[in-house]
Amino acid sequence: MTDGSAAGRQTGGMFAAIDSKDAEAFVGYLTEDAVFRFGSSPAVRGRDAIHAAVDGFFATIAGSSHDIKNTLSSGSTRVCEGEVTYRRLDGNEITLPFTDIFEYDGDLIAQYKIYIDIGPLYAD
Repeated sequence: MTDGSAAGRQTGGMFAAIDSKDAEAFVGYLTEDAVFRFGSSPAVRGRDAIHAAVDGFFATIAGSSHDIKNTLSSGSTRVCEGEVTYRRLDGNEITLPFTDIFEYDGDLIAQYKIYIDIGPLYAD
């Protein structure tokens, strides 16, 4: 679920890019010098570095599907709460809760922070 605002439509398109494992389309939603942090991983800066990091993650999963449950916006900040279902390379699926915080610079995301415990995805 996303709202009908421009940011809501943009966020929906960005999650669709993620779910189709399209790193090139994903980084198009970010500023050139964006900062991206996924869970407890170190922050990555810049589209090229983010593209490489996201491609590396995509190689470890068969796919994903995001279900946005709630969104909040204040000024240039947007928060999305939801669940992501990951399809592992072995064919099994796991659903995990997440919260994303986006800091916009105009129409693009300058900071993207994902709060998730990704450990269960890789557990035996």
